[in-house]
Amino acid sequence: MGPLTKDYHDAISDFSSASTSTESLVKPRASYDSIDNYPDRHFEDVFLARSRVLRRNRSWREFFSMGVKARRRQAGDIGDNAAKDESNLGLLATGYVRRAHRKRSCWNYCIFGGISGLSILAALLSVNITLAAFTIYWYPDIDRVFPNWGQPGTGTEGLAWYPTDFTRDIVPIPCHSHNDYWRKVPLFSAVRAGCVGVEADVWLFNDDLFVGHNTASLTRNRTFTSLYIDPIVKILERQNPNTGFYNRTSHGVFDTDPEKALILLVDLKTGGAETWPWVLKQLEPLRERGWLSFVEHDKLHSRAVTVVGTGNAPFDVLTANSTYRDAFFDAPLETMWEARGKTPEGHVLNGSNPGEWSDEDEDLTEEATPISKPLNNVGQGMSGVTADSEFNELNSYYASVAFGKAVGIIWRGRLSLRQIGIIRGQVRGAHRRGLKVRYWDLPSWPLGLRNHVWDVLVKEGVDMLNIDDLRAVSRHVW
Repeated sequence: MGPLTKDYHDAISDFSSASTSTESLVKPRASYDSIDNYPDRHFEDVFLARSRVLRRNRSWREFFSMGVKARRRQAGDIGDNAAKDESNLGLLATGYVRRAHRKRSCWNYCIFGGISGLSILAALLSVNITLAAFTIYWYPDIDRVFPNWGQPGTGTEGLAWYPTDFTRDIVPIPCHSHNDYWRKVPLFSAVRAGCVGVEADVWLFNDDLFVGHNTASLTRNRTFTSLYIDPIVKILERQNPNTGFYNRTSHGVFDTDPEKALILLVDLKTGGAETWPWVLKQLEPLRERGWLSFVEHDKLHSRAVTVVGTGNAPFDVLTANSTYRDAFFDAPLETMWEARGKTPEGHVLNGSNPGEWSDEDEDLTEEATPISKPLNNVGQGMSGVTADSEFNELNSYYASVAFGKAVGIIWRGRLSLRQIGIIRGQVRGAHRRGLKVRYWDLPSWPLGLRNHVWDVLVKEGVDMLNIDDLRAVSRHVW
């Protein structure tokens, strides 16, 4: 055996001995480490499995053949890498936490700010309500400061109040107190609320006029004179004192507006031809003091009280005296509708706003049944009227009609455009004749519908609201 051959065999022997010495340190082989364990496999599969085993054994040998320092250095590198990974994960987690914290902070600020704002608002409202209640219930009325003012023995007997103090703080409003006699205090309740119109239903029995809605409500002491004529005389006497400073009769009922006339609407419930003369007779106390509005020689003179006849009041009897009369008729408004177009004077009217001009037209005219001779006791606006009757400011004051009769049923709680057009045409025709428009029998319920009707009538130029609720109209809650 030559030297080279000997060296080769020595190297093989050393390798074998090294393998044998380290075999106890190698991880035990699996059951497939020997080729004999793969009798049914293909040779390539066996070769690949063997290669994996060898690579794994070599990794273990290299690890154990490394020095202690090398192993520590490798472990340190692995630790540093893990630390770096943990640091990176920490930074990512910290950013996410910060963003989440920022979102939660904004949400908390919004909630806290909203609750704080609402709390402050509630506190302010509570303080406001408390102060308002304190003002209402504990603030002393200026009139209570002088409980004995004007009483005998106080030295203020002659300084009690000034002469016209009865309506000193009342602002008149264009409303008519419907069925005024139903009030707890007729006439005075309406005047106190500011209504410029009152109504009395009169019945003729035993040569006297009694006031009531029907015969079941009549009593001996509730007469036209006791409920209306005498109280009006007393009010106007206080409003027109005879002093060294004033000695006239021109001051009206309302101290804030002395020129405003009180409208006394007399609704005749019994026969018009028999009842009307008694109405004129009982107006004498107002007539003799010069407080009745009148027409003389085709000229209108306005005074403190204007009397209007309605119901069965006969138009022909009321206007029989062409020289002088101090009572006026309640004309039929339903006959005065005028379309937009030319009037008898040649003007062109606009229906969008009463009194303006336009050339547009509406087709809402109604055919009126001609009346050849006057009919008696047929109700408001038609008693004593013929086809030739003309209504103007010299013989009439109001032009009235029942609201339902004029516009029909109100659907869905609101007036339709057609119904508003009817109102505009009637207002237009009445104003052209110089008359005041009044719709009676207005809806009173529901309140939303009532308020809507009131609002539309005022905006469309209706002159007098026919009302039952004095408080609502005087406080303008609609």
